[in-house]
Amino acid sequence: IGAANTIDRIIDVFPPYQQQQIRTQLADVLECVVSQQLMPKVGGKGRVAAMEVMISNSAIRNHIREAKTFQIQSVLQTNKKQGMQTMDDAIYALYSGGVITGETAMLFAQDRTALSRKIIL
Repeated sequence: IGAANTIDRIIDVFPPYQQQQIRTQLADVLECVVSQQLMPKVGGKGRVAAMEVMISNSAIRNHIREAKTFQIQSVLQTNKKQGMQTMDDAIYALYSGGVITGETAMLFAQDRTALSRKIIL
């Protein structure tokens, strides 16, 4: 789950000898990645999507080229004003809005320790 994992999965489709070339090409053309998780709403009446949003910028492109996609999460955290959003921020917003329970938020969180500091169970 998440933008970085999406990028890694795309690259992993190709044989190892092509992956660096694919990283370079992907870094040059990728504009945005939206990754979502569907989770149950409070009361079990339907589901709601929590969405991670990554918009390509120079830092994202460099991380893709240099095989450092694990560092994309920190770029998302520091570029909220540019429209980026981490999955955990999206989950917390749904919890804060009363759309999902704290238990659901913790179940779907990527960083449970950090999210548990914000959520009162």
